[in-house]
Parts: sequence; structure tokens; C-alpha cells
Amino acid sequence: LDPAKWTAITGDGCPTLCGFGNNELQYYTDNPENLSIENGQLVIRAQKQKMGKRQYTSAKLVTAHKAGWSAGRIDVRAKLPKGRGTWPAIWMLPTLDRPMNWPQDGEIDIMEHVGFNEGWVLGTIHTQKYNHMKGTHKSDSIYVPDASTAFHTYTLEWTDQSLTWLVDGQAYNTLARGNEGPDGWPFDGTFHLILNLAVGGNWGGKMGVDNAIFPQALVVDYVRVYEL
Repeated sequence: LDPAKWTAITGDGCPTLCGFGNNELQYYTDNPENLSIENGQLVIRAQKQKMGKRQYTSAKLVTAHKAGWSAGRIDVRAKLPKGRGTWPAIWMLPTLDRPMNWPQDGEIDIMEHVGFNEGWVLGTIHTQKYNHMKGTHKSDSIYVPDASTAFHTYTLEWTDQSLTWLVDGQAYNTLARGNEGPDGWPFDGTFHLILNLAVGGNWGGKMGVDNAIFPQALVVDYVRVYEL
């Protein structure tokens, strides 16, 4: 794992954003049982393991202040975890020299999957105008029946005029900028990449957590970024 490109986030988000703002149940570590390279692949593994006040551990990697982009194509080839309570994500947030104002500053979710809805993969944006708090977030999904048993390539194609989400080269969601202002399209700045596996939370834990499934892993074969 190249420390020049990735930073492992540790802790449970407290005291400022306990559960990282989503009431998630994991404690993020950089321990080998949660974060490792195995057979040349990145493994982010969630465990039923007590740490601090949390009953689960997992891992989260970010490229913030090490690598960022304002357009291009991002390919992440990954195999997803399985089971109720898992919530893996491949996503992007703006790289800022100040605390983030969410959702005004924007969020791009390249891939999200919740274990209680096996196989359904989503691509989403959150902005001041379009966000899940208002129920206005812009999102679409595609069914990938073997998402948890086979590798698939999750892609974002990002220009100054549009965002397109693809799985294995098949586009399933496109959003055009149109006449949107910054409240609907805050995607002109530099964004960094995030890979994580959450446990529970407002969405991932909507149907509870099945403790019998652990350990579960998000396995990443590669991350490739092509700049325009």
C-alpha cells in the first residue's frame, strides 16, 4: 500500500462526526486484519471485533492531499462483500483547505452497495440542491448479480459538462450539467478518492446487521485514473 498515494483513516469519527455522520458502527483501523495486500490485491476487511466503543472494525483509505482530480475517468475493479449490514463504497469528496460544508461542497458516489439489497449497485451525487436529506439526490442503479463473487469494473467518466457511471463498460446513469449553478453542480474543483467498507449506519444498517456473516471484505484489484 503506497503511503505516497493513500492515507488510512483511523477511529470512529468521534467526537465531531460519530459514525462518520451516518451512524455507522465500525471503528476504522490500519491493522493487517482490516487492511492488507493479498495476492497483489487490496483487501479491506470488516470484522466482528470490539475496539473502543464499537463492536466492529474495518478500514477506509483516502487520497486527500496526495492525489486529486477535477475531470477524467476512474476505473476501480473490485469484488464486493456480502451480507446484511455491509456497506462498501467507492466515492469522492472535494479536497479543501478548510472543513467541508456538506452537501454544499459536493459528493460523488461512484459505487455503493448495501448487503440487504444484494447485487444492486448505485451511482449518486449529493449537492446543496440534490441530496438525500431533502430526498432530492440524483441516483440510479444497475443489477450486478455476482457482485459479491466476481470482480467488476466500476467506472466514473467525468467532464465539465457531465457525469456518467458504468459497470464493465455499460453505462447506467448519466447526469448533464445543463444550466446548473454551484448549488446543483459543485464539481469544478479538485476531488479525491475514497475506498471504505462501513458496517451498519442509516442506510447500510436499515435492515439490521447479521453478525453471522463476518468477516467480509471489499477486495480491490486495481484503481486506475485517466486524466483528460
